[in-house]
Amino acid sequence: MVKDINSKRFSEETRLKLDIFQDCFKEWLPVFIQQPYWRELYIYDFFAGSGYDAEGNPGSPMILLEETVSLQKSIVEKQKNVILTFNEYEKRKQQQLYTNIEEYLLKYRKNHDCKDYPFEVNVTNYNFSEDFKSNDRTQFILNNKQCAKFVILDQYGFTQVDAEIFLRLVNAPHTDFIFFISSSYLKRFKEQPVTKKFLGERNLTFEETAPKLCHQIIVEYFESLIPHNKDYYLNHFTIKKGANYYGLIFGTSHTLGMEKFQKVCWSVDRSAGESNCNTQEDFEKGTLFYEITEPNKIHKVKECLKKEIVNDQITDNIQGLKRALKLRCEPKVFTEVIKELEKENKIERIGSKSYTSVNIHRIKANGKDYYSIKKRI
Repeated sequence: MVKDINSKRFSEETRLKLDIFQDCFKEWLPVFIQQPYWRELYIYDFFAGSGYDAEGNPGSPMILLEETVSLQKSIVEKQKNVILTFNEYEKRKQQQLYTNIEEYLLKYRKNHDCKDYPFEVNVTNYNFSEDFKSNDRTQFILNNKQCAKFVILDQYGFTQVDAEIFLRLVNAPHTDFIFFISSSYLKRFKEQPVTKKFLGERNLTFEETAPKLCHQIIVEYFESLIPHNKDYYLNHFTIKKGANYYGLIFGTSHTLGMEKFQKVCWSVDRSAGESNCNTQEDFEKGTLFYEITEPNKIHKVKECLKKEIVNDQITDNIQGLKRALKLRCEPKVFTEVIKELEKENKIERIGSKSYTSVNIHRIKANGKDYYSIKKRI
């Protein structure tokens, strides 16, 4: 029987997951409302639950709805069509979600003295694993280049988001997605038929002495599914609860989407931007050997970037900033590396003297913020 997390108070770890969902959506929605390219914005929560926990704390669908309501003025001004779809397979919870949404919107209309709201809300009730691939309307929207999409898949366990569904999301244009996976369960039951079916012919090797890294290994599996010639960004966040490890996986084809997710993750984990459990083994504040020094992950990424610059694998700031994102760091780390190498008189920049490290998509070759990197002999 599937565990019902709505039947009691959300745990601290569940609240952390929901906070990340909320912060990601809070970064995503205003960007796409302001963009003139897309008239229709689709928001999907495919494992929505009933809307609240036992104490009335909002779950993912109510969080998405509340954030959308907060931007209704901008939605009207920019003439956007915003469609939210919340799916819950368990009929009782789906009906409760429908009631919760109706009550929320009724209260909102009454408090704001308005008859309607400038967005559409759908509450559906289908089996995700059976219907997602065959639902013509969902697939049409996902593959429509004229629409922007934000997708949350807060599944139980790990079997719902398989390789095929993952690749459909990866290949969907203008689609950012984030999904939850029970990483410890996949590790623990990797020899079971259901896990072997999930992984297909691929085999995952987990390091038994480093259980906190199991989610990163699963991310590497999903990353290996992405075609090598596809410019795509995948990132993750590990959540430890008791002895078990769970995690989020975020995907986007756009540097700005990755910048936003990095911003959210590094605001939670200031040492590595990837967990609530010190996956990089930094000495923590309050411990004997703690010093205010560069975190292990930052140090490793900087060394990698320096090596690639010296070996002419990175020859301009566009490549370097994107590489920092691929290494799952904020792009400002690349800028810090450039400043260090300049101070050591190892490189010079040809072109712009700007150190900008945000909005990478706006930096164009030979543009005002672009520079190439020349090694000094």
